[in-house]
Amino acid sequence: MTNIESVTAADLRRMQGLAQRVTATRPDLVNSDASFGELAWNWGKGHAGDGASWRRRLWSSGGDLVAWGWAHLPRQARRSDGTVKDITGAYLAYQVHPDHAGLVDEVIDWYDATAADIERTVLPCAADEFALQRWAAHGYETDPASLGDTGSWTQLNERDLTDVEQPVLPDGFRFRTAEEAGPEAAVQAHLDAWGPSTYTAESYEGVRQTAAYRGDLHILVEAPDGTMASSTIMWLDEVNKTAEFEPVGTHPDYRRRGLGRAMLLHGMHLARAAGATHMTVACLGAPGHPQARGLYYSVGFREFTRDAPLIKTKTAG
Repeated sequence: MTNIESVTAADLRRMQGLAQRVTATRPDLVNSDASFGELAWNWGKGHAGDGASWRRRLWSSGGDLVAWGWAHLPRQARRSDGTVKDITGAYLAYQVHPDHAGLVDEVIDWYDATAADIERTVLPCAADEFALQRWAAHGYETDPASLGDTGSWTQLNERDLTDVEQPVLPDGFRFRTAEEAGPEAAVQAHLDAWGPSTYTAESYEGVRQTAAYRGDLHILVEAPDGTMASSTIMWLDEVNKTAEFEPVGTHPDYRRRGLGRAMLLHGMHLARAAGATHMTVACLGAPGHPQARGLYYSVGFREFTRDAPLIKTKTAG
């Protein structure tokens, strides 16, 4: 059974359910935008502003969701500094359960029909050899923008939650939660770390409305002057006892003080107390993007899998 429409909160919960089932058996095949936490983050922050440009299709078998495609079509993105970015290509997030791998051809055909005559990109897992063969058969090639030292591909990092060292903050700094600090502080912390950004108070409200969000697992570091200098959200998958950091950011004026490292360690202790035994976090993997990777490696993460950015140009099909 299939159906096509925009992405709803009910869809999100089913898509997260598929992520949990794939994570339980083949975590190396969870696509970079299809993890339990990444789905909640992307849908929550974007559905109010970008939802009109989203299209999705779901494939079910025996009542279970076994594949989905989520196409992001061209749109204008208004950022916090007042600028507007024109997004002219299409991007596909997708996931196919490995027991139904052949459905990837249907996903590709649907994507090509939905985003016809514009540039199309997608990020399958590098470990998914069958899917990579099928994307190639449909005319998709390695995205040139992903090559070289400044490539745009991401890697997923993991570690277990045994022997997590104790966090140490500089004098005068303290840990807070979004529950304590409130929505305005949580939004400003994100904008300070990632600006210019499309993130708004409405975006954060969407994130808070996802079933996976917990304000006690949304961590901030408060500076002596009251600025929220660092922040991260942890997404707890209780089924697999794993948690995911997404996003992680620090105000430019407070970088290189050990705040991000302390926040990640503090977060891992909280995640373990909440029932997690395993932690993941994604980052850019190319050699020219060492900062985040070095931070995550410093607290015990190591690369687990990576994506393989593919593109199909307007003239290719």
